[in-house]
Amino acid sequence: MSTFLPVDEQMDLLQKGAAEIIRVSDLRERLEDSRKTGRPLRVKAGFDPTAPDLHLGHTVLMRKLRHFQQLGHTVIFLVGDFTALIGDPTGRNVTRKPLTREQIDLNAETYKAQVFKILDQSVTEVRYNSEWLGKLGYEDTVRLAARFTVSQMLERDDFHKRYQAEQPISLHEFLYPVMQGYDSVCLECDVELGGTDQKFNLLCGRELQRQYGQKPQIVLMTPILEGLDGVQKMSKSLNNAIGINESPTEMYGKLMSISDDLMWKYWVFLTDLRLSEVESLKDEVAAGTLHPMDAKKRLARTITAGFHGEAAAASADENWARMFQQKETAEDLEEVVVALADVAGAEPGQIRLPKLLVHLGLAASGAEANRKIAEKAVKLNGESAVGALIAVAALPTRVVVRLGKRAKVAVIS
Repeated sequence: MSTFLPVDEQMDLLQKGAAEIIRVSDLRERLEDSRKTGRPLRVKAGFDPTAPDLHLGHTVLMRKLRHFQQLGHTVIFLVGDFTALIGDPTGRNVTRKPLTREQIDLNAETYKAQVFKILDQSVTEVRYNSEWLGKLGYEDTVRLAARFTVSQMLERDDFHKRYQAEQPISLHEFLYPVMQGYDSVCLECDVELGGTDQKFNLLCGRELQRQYGQKPQIVLMTPILEGLDGVQKMSKSLNNAIGINESPTEMYGKLMSISDDLMWKYWVFLTDLRLSEVESLKDEVAAGTLHPMDAKKRLARTITAGFHGEAAAASADENWARMFQQKETAEDLEEVVVALADVAGAEPGQIRLPKLLVHLGLAASGAEANRKIAEKAVKLNGESAVGALIAVAALPTRVVVRLGKRAKVAVIS
């Protein structure tokens, strides 16, 4: 007797928040076979350890992995320690700077520590693609590369654009999607997950599996999550990300700063609520029976609790209320030590407020900071900032800097 849920119930959870599935009918068929045979599907997602910290944008994919795990399927968390030597060219108009083996190994360890805040470690298969890619000799690599043509590679949008713009494409970058596809062959995957920007790479896996006599994997793609600005992809380099290792207070405060429209996307992609439950919340807000602020507070508390526990989320909730609803100063704002040289004005004893806002991560750019200052949206120790320069009588000095619903303590020395 199968222990798997009926296929319709599985599909309800798996299709939640999926941007595209290639193909839905194949996934349903594979789930039906799984129920008949009792064999769980093998589901993988690969993560190249190119940076030490993960943010909530990365967790959209991990949460979908968790859904498969909750349904009883085998989840493979693939650490792309070998492909990281190349660097994924997706979305790039220049060749990535290569990482050292030491950087990759260190980042991989931090990834593993963070991913199990979402996945169940006891039933997660952790693999490294150096297991098989590192053993390929030159002859095997040539034979593998021969399975694709240059014209196929140039069908990939970012390669095509770089070629048309006469921007360089390094030869090794063509190998990246081939190697990612070979991962699926070696792991005999039934399903591979990835963002919509990974479509070309994911389809390479299907093609290689066909050539190696395997059933082509189902591709399930998740959307790219916008960051705090609600416009651009969440990215630490764009200063619009929420790191999963950030303090409960910082995480909660950042979540409360997003727009009401973006809130619903976060409900869908960053929580375990089913789509019907999210729609019910939206209906309550539309009907006026639930205030958008209360829906957002519930979202912030739910996500924060998922990474830090209920007690920490409750404390962050109370702290935020004291700070913004009761107009009191928070007790445990994050303190950031700032070197005067990084924010100094032209004259002694001056600090350039736009530089300070960017340094604290409260504004994405100097232009945004200047705009917020002009809008009187910036407060220093509870008072509205009146210009781009602030005077400092002596160092070190401690300043509570608030922009909108977020605040930090700058310790300038």
